[in-house]
Amino acid sequence: MDAALAEAAEALGTDDVPVGALVLDETGRTIAVGRNEREACGDPTAHAEVQALRAAAAARGEWRLAGCTLVVTLEPCVMCAGALLLARVSRLVLGTWDPKAGATGSVWDLVRDRRANHEVEVIAGVREEQCGALLRDFFESRRSGRDAPGTGAVARG
Repeated sequence: MDAALAEAAEALGTDDVPVGALVLDETGRTIAVGRNEREACGDPTAHAEVQALRAAAAARGEWRLAGCTLVVTLEPCVMCAGALLLARVSRLVLGTWDPKAGATGSVWDLVRDRRANHEVEVIAGVREEQCGALLRDFFESRRSGRDAPGTGAVARG
């Protein structure tokens, strides 16, 4: 989770919501990392999980990521949960839940829906306080006006 938190902190430099992710292979070796880059790329699909899954598929030379683990600081949304299923990721390790848009156990639970053609093991709450604090600090700075969008002045955290 340390590496995912470091990726999340990097997203602050582009005013993206600080979410970081990495993919581990069957041996526990990191094969890909990703961070939220929607603002940086102007791409609504550039979530940390999608970026990490794309890089992992490229590293493995195939889209099937069976046996792999995705580690992410924030519970995946519907799009990212769908990507986990489609990539056949075996395990998800998440930091903090997303009570507004989470799709792996909080609001929805797509990755364990028996109607899907694949099921993902979910391990939640890893470094939950630290992952949550990074997000809370980011959004509090926006609400308080301490940082105008696009300035990159959010304190790294």
